[in-house]
Amino acid sequence: MNGLIVVVAQYFAWVSVAITGLVWLRLPRYRRWSLAVAGLSGGLAGLGLIALAGALYYDPRPFVAQHIHPLFAHAADNGFPSDHAALTMFLAACVLFCSRPWGIVLAINAMLVGTARVLAHVHSPLDITTGFAIGVVAGVLASLLAPALVSRSPVARATRPQAATRLQHDRLARPPG
Repeated sequence: MNGLIVVVAQYFAWVSVAITGLVWLRLPRYRRWSLAVAGLSGGLAGLGLIALAGALYYDPRPFVAQHIHPLFAHAADNGFPSDHAALTMFLAACVLFCSRPWGIVLAINAMLVGTARVLAHVHSPLDITTGFAIGVVAGVLASLLAPALVSRSPVARATRPQAATRLQHDRLARPPG
């Protein structure tokens, strides 16, 4: 059982990255741009929030505070907030805007990662829930703002699905002459 906890705690974040990449590959080009912009802008915002939260609050890792051995080697630094929890929930939130089923799968994976990291004694529940909150906030805000940012980009605008514009519609509706 400990081996499974270690695998989930250390490597299932990569499962989230891989699924996000596969979802991204299956999207239409314009939606790819939106997800990429959300990932980049939200990822930077999330990193900033993680750094700010870590600077404002210190929470020793459970294996340090309780004088127990973690299930895998880990630095005895500030565990607040969990980077793994923030990353996995951030990806889930971003993907949820593109694919509800895959977003739900990623949210479940994030919960598995968070639970495993608590069971491995490298994070407290507070570290995990704060990481989840940061991931959700960064992912949702970035996903809501990304389409507006992408629509202003000339490169991304060229990949936008071509619907008949009002001018094109008027030209087609008018009789020649």
